[in-house]
Amino acid sequence: MHIIPFVYAMLNVIALRYFVETVRLSSFTAAAQSLGVSQSTVSKMVKNLEDQMGEQLIIRNGKPLLLSDTGRVLYEKGATVIDALLHLEKEVHEIQALRKGRVHIGIPPMINLLFTDVMKHFREQYPNIALHIQEQPGPAIEQLVAKDELDVGFSIAPIDQYLPVVGQAVASYPVYAIFTPELLPRSKSGLSLAQVAKKPLLLLNDDFGLTRLLRQRFAKEQLQPRIYAQSSQWDWLISMAQAGLGVALLPEPFCQRLPETLTYRLIEESEPLFWQVVLLWNGRYLSQAARAWLECCQDLLGGTWLEAEESEL
Repeated sequence: MHIIPFVYAMLNVIALRYFVETVRLSSFTAAAQSLGVSQSTVSKMVKNLEDQMGEQLIIRNGKPLLLSDTGRVLYEKGATVIDALLHLEKEVHEIQALRKGRVHIGIPPMINLLFTDVMKHFREQYPNIALHIQEQPGPAIEQLVAKDELDVGFSIAPIDQYLPVVGQAVASYPVYAIFTPELLPRSKSGLSLAQVAKKPLLLLNDDFGLTRLLRQRFAKEQLQPRIYAQSSQWDWLISMAQAGLGVALLPEPFCQRLPETLTYRLIEESEPLFWQVVLLWNGRYLSQAARAWLECCQDLLGGTWLEAEESEL
């Protein structure tokens, strides 16, 4: 028996489909009508498949059509292959049309409040795309994006420059000092880092991008800040500030949630201090679902989200 290794003889899928349809209907003519092609086309494709397999598959000397041993196996298994390929084609079309899919997104706890409206908008636009959200600190998300375990992620600048990721700043907010009037007077003027460094400070934990940035700037200005407490919860920092325990340093979006007993003043420096939200991805491929998510971010939050380039953030 002449055997051709399947690694060498890759089956012609179209020919296999014509063969399966011919056997199913027991007629070249009926198969041609079902497939919307000529009978000669069906006969030619089946003959090509036989040539590829190296033996006759259909015994053509009578009705109904008879199959050789190889033809019988190819029909029984081939029908399953064709069904699987048609299902695969349907799924691919659904994903390309954004009727199906999933996107894995990493969002630090400090940033998540910015994306509530985006998630609602995305769900309304793409109800069949599954959103998988991981809440991790920025550095952990940077690592997950670098390892391709997340489609996209968000962190706060500065980003680890040694990781193989693409980063683009997509939102930027000034940093404010939050305090009770007993610690600092109310004023419309800003405060310098030198002024707040003399006060007991309430900071986020060191794995938060804002604290990394503040420590860099304190070191650059050769300042020795008085850090009273650190926490992973921004609302706890505000509670401690409300109790008069110190000055909390937080970005602008959190100032909109302050109790009336607290006041806040902008941190003003010759080199501006900004809390920058950075979009991260692996730089190789963005799925259609991930692109749809970024388009929703762009629609609701403004800025440019789809032209990420390598940067030194």
